Amino acid sequence: MANSSSSGDKIIILDFGSQYTQVIARRVRECRVYSEILPYRTKASTLRAARPKGIILSGGPASVYARKAPKVDKAIYELGIPILGICYGMQLVAHDLGGTVERSNQREYGPGKLEADRKAQLFHKLPSTLTVWNSHGDKITKLPKGFRALGKTENSPHAVIGDTKRDIYGLQFHPEVAHTPKGKIILENFVHRICGCRSLWTMGSFIDLTCAQIRTQVGEGRVILGLSGGVDSSVAAALIHQAIGDQLTCIFVDNGLLRAREREAVEKLFRDHFHIRMITVDAAKRFLTKLRGVTDPEQKRKIIGNEFIKVFEAAARDLKKSTPGHHRFLAQGTLYPDVIESVSISGNPAALIKSHHNVGGLPERMKFELVEPLRQLFKDEVREVGAELGLPKEVVQRQPFPGPGLAVRVLGDITPEKLRMVREADSIVIEEMKASNWYYKVWQSFAVLLPVQSVGVMGDERTYENTVALRIVESRDGMTANWVRVPYDILAKISTRIINEVDGVNRVCYDISSKPPATIEWE
Repeated sequence: MANSSSSGDKIIILDFGSQYTQVIARRVRECRVYSEILPYRTKASTLRAARPKGIILSGGPASVYARKAPKVDKAIYELGIPILGICYGMQLVAHDLGGTVERSNQREYGPGKLEADRKAQLFHKLPSTLTVWNSHGDKITKLPKGFRALGKTENSPHAVIGDTKRDIYGLQFHPEVAHTPKGKIILENFVHRICGCRSLWTMGSFIDLTCAQIRTQVGEGRVILGLSGGVDSSVAAALIHQAIGDQLTCIFVDNGLLRAREREAVEKLFRDHFHIRMITVDAAKRFLTKLRGVTDPEQKRKIIGNEFIKVFEAAARDLKKSTPGHHRFLAQGTLYPDVIESVSISGNPAALIKSHHNVGGLPERMKFELVEPLRQLFKDEVREVGAELGLPKEVVQRQPFPGPGLAVRVLGDITPEKLRMVREADSIVIEEMKASNWYYKVWQSFAVLLPVQSVGVMGDERTYENTVALRIVESRDGMTANWVRVPYDILAKISTRIINEVDGVNRVCYDISSKPPATIEWE
């Protein structure tokens, strides 16, 4: 289900395949203005009908003079809507409106110093010299008619350009990334001063708007939601329940890949506390049978995604027999990073990092229509929604847990014995992180069982047992992450407990890689 902002101002971002497109959307929302990403191919007529207050053209990996370079509908320049081009988006603006873009002899990558025209609206209340982050190999050598330079760097006299009469601007650098310290202010100036957006978008307004959209989409139909107990599905359940009440039935699938005491906690909260219709399906044997001998991570995710749908379809048939109404909607807690990481929204050629269980793991021919009320949100925004809806801190601030569960935290083939080891180790990690008050300080902390055995000594006897890796990272929205410098005494206690209490493990390692280049999960 797509979200729109009919209740307030919004900025539309046209995606040209940049890895930072979703970060632009995030920065606009930090201005309390709704942002929405659309493919670069979106027609000007569609944009006009959407009535955005501004349009941002993202960066991208292509060169504007390449034969198959992505192009925008040139009619957008005649809509009278302010436009901001970033990196490739800026070069496209210059190219489309009569300027010249050429390959630069000196590629700019990394930090740079910008000399800014302080009279320009983009630089309101900013100093004349700014640190910016560049990532480009092309440069503008001739400006389009009506444009002038508003900023320059050592290698580019046209690092910022603008046609102030038409309110069309371009930035050669990336204001959205943290490496441009004042970049958020530049975007704020575009969104508020140039586009005239008001700060109307809050989690409360999002809830009201989304509930109305859910009621419109579903009508008198009934919705099934796969409830895992994680933040995403829990918030989705509470949000949809607020919108349509008993038209929602949650199905909790015990797939045998859950953490310790997961099933009992979920049933207590949603069935007993929130009084949401809920069915628990014990499908552990079914999932483990399907996963037997499978080692490839993508194949694991596909199998789990397909089995979930089959379980839902079987449960839906049973529901039709026991309750009136047609259960034709399937709700998911899909988030923005899930979509972005799985495949570029714009359809641009991009390397697939990994399929997401809510996106890439579904069979092509589904028997459900999707309801995805969180599809436009980042994780921290989802937590805000959950708090607004009254979910307890233990759920709202719970660390992310992958949809495929412990299957992607056991590297290699899945067996009940391996699941036992990683489940017990994971439980110790959670207990010790909470006891030391570190659990809510970090993004994720968990154990991974590696397909590695090594020699150890226990009680003067030689052992040849398994290795557990600890993964503890800090992040804001899951798009990037840094490993956490956890105090040694905490790591030591976790390690000691795992080795002493988890039968079959004799070695614990700490993962000190960040994202990128690594991903947060190991599979």
